[in-house]
Amino acid sequence: MIQNEDFQEEIGNNHIATSAVTPLRKDAFDMSDDEKIEHIKKDVENILTTLGMDLTDDSLKGTPNRVAKMFVKEIFGGLNPNKKPSSSTFENKYKYKEMLVEKNIVVYSTCEHHLLPIVGRAHVAYISNGTVVGLSKMNRIVDYFAKRPQVQERLNIQIVQELQKVLGTEDVACVIDAKHLCVNSRGIRDIESSTVTAEFGGKFKEEKTRREFLDYIKLDTQF
Repeated sequence: MIQNEDFQEEIGNNHIATSAVTPLRKDAFDMSDDEKIEHIKKDVENILTTLGMDLTDDSLKGTPNRVAKMFVKEIFGGLNPNKKPSSSTFENKYKYKEMLVEKNIVVYSTCEHHLLPIVGRAHVAYISNGTVVGLSKMNRIVDYFAKRPQVQERLNIQIVQELQKVLGTEDVACVIDAKHLCVNSRGIRDIESSTVTAEFGGKFKEEKTRREFLDYIKLDTQF
């Protein structure tokens, strides 16, 4: 169903997610990375020229290529399933049955509504049912799903769902506290506010377990 422009603008300005799955076309990976870079390079050239910039200036000559490479290789690299981190798991031989929390994982993402940065921290926890995952893998999973045009709520869900799959347990939680530059640098231009979102699975839906997790990360927000 095609919505009118006012509706689409309202969705974007209010940062509303429409799906827990990243919206990708079926032909998203038909082109190679190098082909995508060449296409995007031309588009960036057109944007800058339309804005009146002089691309013969030494400072700007390389900008279209730099931006195109950054989009494909870096900030949107998480769109490519080939770059998904492998998550080796291990048997929980020491029978640790308490909550494991990895907090203050740096999040660099991009708001899909204005293509401006989302910068903050993710706090991830799970309770092992017999399997554990390397700590660095938790950071890599956060980074992988962050490196795409995102909505913060979706990022929470994707991190939790991936760890649930890797660990074979529903007992996974993720809280993200981040600043959105589409709020901080444009629109309302509130540089102090941040957005806190959460996704709780399994035992973390129980108030006692959820509160223990929030106490670990020293977050007073009520969920």
